[in-house]
This record gives sequence, C-alpha cells and structure tokens, in this order.
Amino acid sequence: MTARTTPPNLEIAVRSNADLGEGPVWDDAEACLYWVDILRGERHVLGKGGHRSESFGAPLSAVVPTTTPGWQLIVRRDGVYAANGRQESELARIRLPEPNMRFNDAKCDPAGRLWAGTMSAAGNPSASLYCIDKDLRVTELLTGLTISNGLGWSPDATRMYHVDTPTGRIDAYEFHLESGVLGTRRMLAEISPEAGLPDGLCVDSEGFVWVALWGGGAVHRYGPEGGLDAVFRVPTRCPTSCAFGG
Repeated sequence: MTARTTPPNLEIAVRSNADLGEGPVWDDAEACLYWVDILRGERHVLGKGGHRSESFGAPLSAVVPTTTPGWQLIVRRDGVYAANGRQESELARIRLPEPNMRFNDAKCDPAGRLWAGTMSAAGNPSASLYCIDKDLRVTELLTGLTISNGLGWSPDATRMYHVDTPTGRIDAYEFHLESGVLGTRRMLAEISPEAGLPDGLCVDSEGFVWVALWGGGAVHRYGPEGGLDAVFRVPTRCPTSCAFGG
C-alpha cells in the first residue's frame, strides 16, 4: 500500500520560538493544550483564554495533567513533582548514572501510572525508561537506551509503543494494564535516516501510531501492525511530538 502524502497546509497556532518545544498533551477537563520548552524551563498553555507561558526553571522535561483540578505532574531533570501554580511538592527522585543525563519524554498510561524516560547527552546507551505507580514506587523497566522518547498505548491497552530515537525504530511491547508489566517486544516500524529520526508519538482511536520525525519535517502515521499509512508534511524541519485535542 502506498502512503498518502499531505501537503504543508497546516495552520500555526502559536509561534513560541522555542529552544526545544516538547511534550504536547491535551487536558480535556481544562480544555487546553500543555507543552514545555525543555531548555528554557517554560510551561506553555493554549486554551480559551489564549496562549501563556510560565518559567519553572530548566530543564523542564514534561507536564502531565492529573484528575485533580488545577494540579499537574511536573517532570524535571531527575525528579517528578506535583504542581499547582507555583506550589510544588516532590513525589519521586531518581539517581541518574551520568551528570549530564536528564528526563525526556513522559506520559501516563491508561491506569494512571507515569512513565518517564531519560536521555544521555553524551550519546551513551545508559538511559532508561521508568514507571512510577500510584504508590510512588519507581521501577526501571527498560535499560540500555540512549534517548528514550515517544510513548503511547493502543486503544485496548494491550500494547505499549516506545521509541529509542537513535535506533530509528518504533517498538511495540505486549502490555499488561493491571500490573504495568511489559511483555514481548517487536518492531512496529523502522525509519530510514533520510526521512528523519523518530521522536514523540501518539495513538489515535483506530490504533494507528503517529510519530514526529526530527529533521524530517513530517509526521508519519503507521498501522497497528506496521506499514506506513500516511505522511503529513509540517512547516518546521524538526517536529518533536504530536497529540490530539480540542
């Protein structure tokens, strides 16, 4: 099957001139979109009242909505915090093996556990993917990574998708929702270096996987069993992630 290619006719909602814009996530309860500028340490919000940003100090790796109104999870260099406005409380801190390592992409699974991966600025395969459960127990589930990136789950929560960017792969794991345990891994897709590097991803209601291609100026849509379904050109060379909202 030949992939469909969509021309770059998308509308730019906010020109934030980010150093490293990342982690878009839609908060349905608040009807707004959150994202971060990791290197500036800024949290951005786009909602009915327009766009605003707040400085939390760099690096600020991710912001994740919670079910408690007004509260978000804030992922910093080596820790996770609960934040309400400027009020923060530490929930978990992880001892990282390198001084130049930090958290990168983070998302909650359908059961409410927070998954957060690290990256090595030195390019070493020493990063990991961690799971932080509701009891704040931290479990290291994947090791030997370099840049832990895109995370997502299938609509029936039986698969978890993950990207280790330098490998050029999107991997699919069997996922056990009740326990949070990962099962067998298989490769969903492998992306050629000429097309860009796989970064953040999301999963639609049909189970198709959308991944942003850093350096490729595009977002790819893959079928649940693999296979490139569509190519969406975007007006930036280095898209970092994607999300559905509104």
